[in-house]
Amino acid sequence: MLAKKTSKNQITLPKEAVQKFPGIDYFEVSVEGNKIELRPVKVGSAGASLEKIRKKIEDLGLTEKDVKDAVQWARKKG
Repeated sequence: MLAKKTSKNQITLPKEAVQKFPGIDYFEVSVEGNKIELRPVKVGSAGASLEKIRKKIEDLGLTEKDVKDAVQWARKKG
């Protein structure tokens, strides 16, 4: 399979390759030596990430006061 880079540094992936990853719209790009590697990535919804953060905060026992105190501490001029 062959892909050509455009003048805007874009590459269209061959249909045969993309069909192997149904439902995937994003790829992690890395460079290994003289190779460009693409790894499929599923991006979750913002709501799902927010729920994970809320669960983590709850598990840690943090309160709104803890957050306010931390923000106030971080904003201190030293």
